Amino acid sequence: MADQPRTARTTTTDGKDPMATTTEAAPSKDEAGQAKDGGRKKMIMIAVVAVVAAVAVYMLVLKPKDAAAAAAPPKPKPGAVVKLEPITINLAAGHFLKLGLSLQASADAGEDVSGAKALDAAIGLFSGRTVDSLAKSDGREKAKTALIKEVADRYEDKVYDIYFTDFVMQ
Repeated sequence: MADQPRTARTTTTDGKDPMATTTEAAPSKDEAGQAKDGGRKKMIMIAVVAVVAAVAVYMLVLKPKDAAAAAAPPKPKPGAVVKLEPITINLAAGHFLKLGLSLQASADAGEDVSGAKALDAAIGLFSGRTVDSLAKSDGREKAKTALIKEVADRYEDKVYDIYFTDFVMQ
């Protein structure tokens, strides 16, 4: 042992070795998992609060206030019902539709409403349709709704409803 060099160690006034470093023990897997879970929970809570706040802002501030009710004009006062002569329309696959219509005019339209525009719209809408699509009540209702919209546009809202008086397919 005499041949080995000696090193002198110095200590600080508090008796600790200045070269010694202290490290804390690495956190266990349980502690690390809890720290990650706590961070995730905080992030989820922040996200939930942000979503709730965004929905609240939309509902209270940005959502249109009864835009559909304000945009829809009030239903006009009913006037005369004008009955039109039935017409025959060609359907798909050689079938035919005998269609009779009555037009519900508004009070300001008067009693002299020509049915030419309504018949033209009906021919355009029903021509080429299949019997199967019109045989079901929901198919008829969809076609009627489309016809009412088209007729209201063509008559500039002077006619606002249509009644089928004949609807016979062959």
